[in-house]
Amino acid sequence: MNSNPVRVLVVDDEAAIREMIQFSLRRSGMEVEGAADAREALAAVSEHKPDIILMDWMMPGVSGLELTRRLQREPVTSDIPIIMLTAKVTEDDKVAGLEAGTDDYVIKPFSPRELIARIHAVLRRSSPTDEHGLIEAGELTLDTHARRVVAKEGEVRVGPTEYRLLEFFMSNSGRAYSRSQLLDHVWGTGAYLEERTVDVHIRRLRKALQAAGLSHYVQTVRGHGYRFMADG
Repeated sequence: MNSNPVRVLVVDDEAAIREMIQFSLRRSGMEVEGAADAREALAAVSEHKPDIILMDWMMPGVSGLELTRRLQREPVTSDIPIIMLTAKVTEDDKVAGLEAGTDDYVIKPFSPRELIARIHAVLRRSSPTDEHGLIEAGELTLDTHARRVVAKEGEVRVGPTEYRLLEFFMSNSGRAYSRSQLLDHVWGTGAYLEERTVDVHIRRLRKALQAAGLSHYVQTVRGHGYRFMADG
């Protein structure tokens, strides 16, 4: 991350909660804007793209989950990390949120200290390249300068498209992406390719990782697409 203040958008229909969060984050040195609903949130994002969004799950009209899905569908906003603020704690709720593109959860009620720590943790994951251009996830290291992939057993040889796919996955570890989103991010929005193209390159990437015993890092999300999840 650069030295500029972190820009946060807080989306919550309850004014008291929204203002409490804004006050706490401003005290910590962040730039904060608030939105009471999806319409205000979309206007705020359009005017000043935030570094991260804190999204209330339960909002009247368009829910936080649906707004997250909308933001994830648009290439210009799909890379904004989102933390869901919610009282929902079931496994199904968490899966639904992750598949929609949520990066983390903060369960209500929460302390400002916990929220700030979660924000910094998500931003570190969203900007994973270190000063040497390395991205590390589990037993894999990706060298963005040399464009090499290395595991414990040695170099993992991947084709240029599989490299780009893996770099995107490792930079967004844990997040589920549909085939159309992967086409936009990895091949570019101007690439008019069939979605099954993604499946072909996923198979090739898994085959390359299989030599290192790491093909399970690339996971299928049933009914949605794929995600990258390294071992802890």
